[in-house]
Amino acid sequence: MMTSEQQQIIDRTVAYVQQELAHAEGGHDWFHIYRVWKQALHIAQAEQANVFVVSLAALLHDIADAKFHHNDDTIGPAKAQAFLLTQDIAQDIVHHVVAIVENISFKGGKTQRSFHSKELDVVQDADRLDAIGAIGIARTFHYGGYKHRAIYDPSIPPNLEMDVTQYRNSQAPTLNHFYEKLLLLKDRMNTDSGKVLAAARHQFMEEYLHRFYKEWEGEA
Repeated sequence: MMTSEQQQIIDRTVAYVQQELAHAEGGHDWFHIYRVWKQALHIAQAEQANVFVVSLAALLHDIADAKFHHNDDTIGPAKAQAFLLTQDIAQDIVHHVVAIVENISFKGGKTQRSFHSKELDVVQDADRLDAIGAIGIARTFHYGGYKHRAIYDPSIPPNLEMDVTQYRNSQAPTLNHFYEKLLLLKDRMNTDSGKVLAAARHQFMEEYLHRFYKEWEGEA
């Protein structure tokens, strides 16, 4: 349970994030934040994590996603910290939340986290859950359209050996992203709760891809 003072800070954080992301790309807008926040709260309860830290980190985790800021990973954490310092929050909590924002991103799956905490595990799982399943499929194709990428091109195979720079600069067809990220996430969940939820969403994506290929060849 949070105190009334903490709840007021959360309410102000919600208002700040809604304002900052009012014109964001549809897969990384306020509704993405909302879904991650609510999912993180469910996982936090099961994993007995600090709900205040989890809430702040979930709400601020994409306040300035690097892919929309010239791949600059410093802007998001700095913006999150600047906001948190305007609130009546203990320094250790500020540092914890900023560390989560710094370490949550997939980045092609090739980088190691420099910080570890139960709360990071929870928020990262919630963020990854929003990248898979029905919502994840919708977000993937929405972003592909936003970047003017082809839906699918059988002549361009997925690349599982990309470094961070290659991953972020890839112009490959959207379907490749399933293999380069989405289908990898089930086995990279941190919490028991996240693993259970990811399994069902992963299965849905596999069923979707099976149907996609049949329709692509006019077989269904």
